[in-house]
Amino acid sequence: MDSLEDFYQQIGRGTNNDLRTLLPEGINKEIGHFNVFDTNELFKKRQEKAFMPYNRRAYYKISLINGRNRAEYADKVITIEQNALLFATPKIPYHWLPQDDNQAGHFCIFTADFLAPAKSGVLLDELPIFKVGGYPVFEVSNESALEIRSIFEKMHKELSSDYAFKYDLLRNYVIELIHYGQKLQPATALYPAHSASARVSSLFVELLERQFPIESPQQTLKLRTPKDYADRLAIHVNHLNKVLKEHTGQTTSELIGKRLVQEAKILLKQTEWNVSEISYSLGFEEVAHFSNFFKKQTEMSPLKFRS
Repeated sequence: MDSLEDFYQQIGRGTNNDLRTLLPEGINKEIGHFNVFDTNELFKKRQEKAFMPYNRRAYYKISLINGRNRAEYADKVITIEQNALLFATPKIPYHWLPQDDNQAGHFCIFTADFLAPAKSGVLLDELPIFKVGGYPVFEVSNESALEIRSIFEKMHKELSSDYAFKYDLLRNYVIELIHYGQKLQPATALYPAHSASARVSSLFVELLERQFPIESPQQTLKLRTPKDYADRLAIHVNHLNKVLKEHTGQTTSELIGKRLVQEAKILLKQTEWNVSEISYSLGFEEVAHFSNFFKKQTEMSPLKFRS
């Protein structure tokens, strides 16, 4: 998982930026971390393209991106023709690929501590915009892009000020961006039905996501089979399967398998763990079982995918 230190090393690579100049003044005196950047200013002296590699990050990120781009976000591929507002969470990796050289915009990064409930009154991972399976990327009009840009411009201005409570004000700007994004979500995403079956489906997804990310080869999944999840939810496995089929169109096994493949791909691309270690961490008793499972899901072997 990319740390904040990794992030600053990455954005400073290929530029003349002294990393110390990228850190906001007085940030170490605050609990949590926040920073805001002008994409054009940050990368105008950079030789390589400012793409966002497919990996996890230990921080949240909100970006206004101007230009043609493609976002690969979990199981979604989203093409943006002009302006996009993107919300990134540490839970789900994504890949952002510029489709031309005319890229501009702004982005801010912050840790969960920066928007801790005691300071902001919000629970980040309970917000619809950051929930697994939500809508993380929005194409916005030129008019909306101007409104969003004005919020980022206020962030830039406030961050360089000497106002004693500037970080409290910056939290408000971050929350304003979050609400802007949530207003763009479909009503069904913001106001899900509160039926018993909807709650079961939601709790299953939450339990599934809690198994990840896998941080070390010694870590292994606590819940692996449909029965494991049904037992944790105190329902019969057949009922769980029926509910998920109604709400997602997929069976319990299919949803678990899909998430396992997603994690396997990340571990194969982003770590140097051998296939045996990855197999163990994902709950497979034999490497051959994992290899067969992966090949069935992707039509290629783990080693071929890695290469």
